[in-house]
Amino acid sequence: MSQPDKPADPDFKMPDPAVFGRGMADIAERSQRIVADWLKRMPKEEHEADPLNIGSAFMEMTTRLMSNPAHLMQAQLGLWQDYMSLWQNTARRMMGMDTQPVIDQASGDRRFKDAAWKDSEVFDFIKQSYLLSARYVQDVVTHVDGLDDKTAKKVDFYSRQFVDAMSPSNFLLTNPEVLRKTAETGGENLLKGLNNLLTDLEQGKGKLRIKMTDMDAFTLGENIGVTPGKVVYQNELMQLVQYNPTTAKVLKRPLLIGPPWINKFYILDLRPRNSFVKWATSQGHTVFVISWVNPDEKLSEKGFDDYMTQGYLAALDAIEQATGEREVNAIGYCLGGTLLASTLAWMAVKGDDRIKTATFFVTMTDFHEAGELGVFIDEEQLSALEDKMNKLGYLEGSEMATTFNMLRANDLIWSFVVNNYLLGNDPFPFDLLYWNADSTRMPAKMHSFYLRKMYQENLLSEPGGIELAGVPIDLGKIETPAYFLSTREDHIAPWKSTYRGTQLLGGSKRFVLAASGHIAGVVNSPDGGKYNHWINEDLPPDPDDWFKSATELSGSWWPDWHRWICAHDKAQVAAREPGDGKLKTLEDAPGSYVKVRLS
Repeated sequence: MSQPDKPADPDFKMPDPAVFGRGMADIAERSQRIVADWLKRMPKEEHEADPLNIGSAFMEMTTRLMSNPAHLMQAQLGLWQDYMSLWQNTARRMMGMDTQPVIDQASGDRRFKDAAWKDSEVFDFIKQSYLLSARYVQDVVTHVDGLDDKTAKKVDFYSRQFVDAMSPSNFLLTNPEVLRKTAETGGENLLKGLNNLLTDLEQGKGKLRIKMTDMDAFTLGENIGVTPGKVVYQNELMQLVQYNPTTAKVLKRPLLIGPPWINKFYILDLRPRNSFVKWATSQGHTVFVISWVNPDEKLSEKGFDDYMTQGYLAALDAIEQATGEREVNAIGYCLGGTLLASTLAWMAVKGDDRIKTATFFVTMTDFHEAGELGVFIDEEQLSALEDKMNKLGYLEGSEMATTFNMLRANDLIWSFVVNNYLLGNDPFPFDLLYWNADSTRMPAKMHSFYLRKMYQENLLSEPGGIELAGVPIDLGKIETPAYFLSTREDHIAPWKSTYRGTQLLGGSKRFVLAASGHIAGVVNSPDGGKYNHWINEDLPPDPDDWFKSATELSGSWWPDWHRWICAHDKAQVAAREPGDGKLKTLEDAPGSYVKVRLS
């Protein structure tokens, strides 16, 4: 007797054969073109077997690991016991019994946010088995005796890259959200995802350039970077933007902001609601911002001291012409802060005291503990990088972006792989990710100097260790009052390393620690009501001692900074409009330099 037909799953959708066929034909044609283009470039491209110098690090780790088989056996035994516990718990749960997880994801791990990772016995087992294996790998590689510090950090970093890549959330058959959507759409999500993948490969000319946001949703000067102002000065390295006042009276001392040239300055002017530039004008500051050029091969010989002379020093001269004021307050953000400290040390030798207060946003001056960026700094990697830069005259913006994305791979790589390629979704319009994708180049000479003299040799922290424009500099000679703002979860400039600046510089200093990371902790408007900060008037040598006795305060650190500025000089004058002084306006903010996009 024949069995009755099983009712179709109401949530399952059969694909349209015609649409599916057309889609696959288009994918085949585009794939063939991408492969053909890649093959044409093959003879012209040099391919290194191990450009990141990972192999030697793992070989050393393996050799030392095998010399202690007892430790490895103990770790394997522990993993086996954990797996047995997981099997037993899963079996009990399938019989309807309550169980506690053997291991759970870390708080904030968004890979397993879908309810099925917890509600389904199968997916809960998959998740926990992965987390146990990940913990085993990390425990093994981080407890190998005899590795030097740099090798140990490299092994740890790339082990985590591998572990993150192997997450079951990154694969179709082990991600419940992807399986559910595949059933609901009849596989259209996978077809759309494959199209998204091919588009990203086409945009990257054969290299995968993951699209993180809708790049067409934003236009600089229209819905992002919109604070009104004018470009009042420019040279081959930068434009100087002066912003319109929003108060009748302004502080006598103008405010000069020097952003990093690794990224573009409008991170401080994303939207009106979180714009530091707009907020500063509302507090009575006459705000000037350096907008660095996006360099090409013509600027390959520009060095770190050129960024000083044509950056901060040129801006100081221009501000005096624009406002008649010789004295300024200055801010440096990240690399811009490293340059500000270097410039102040140079000015100290020259007897130039035009900068009356200096603020350092997430700035490193001592690179001994450079965080995870240090895994990219060794002689083999630097030499390979310099070879690439010398051929082009600059470092490609995409290479810098990839490096930073690897520091937060789950958030900035794998989450988009799942969203764009497996779920087949279009990226969500997000101003911060638009800025993150708007990458910049770095001149070859400058970048080589920065990586070698600071990251590799840590000479900035040594008196006379670095020479700029013919002058040996010493950070200890800086007597300018300094405000240090660091962020507790910074993965680019670790706060305990940035704290070291309080011990290197002379003069009075204040250190404030904000919650969150390198960007969100800085761009944290008082109106947002987010991210607490910590203050402590004392500055002991050990950052842990500073934190133990620090006071936690709610909300943004911006008002604390403004009060600190006013405590040094709160004299006011009538508001200054761009173009009122000796410098005439050249174009509207944000200017043309910042609008140069890499293809």
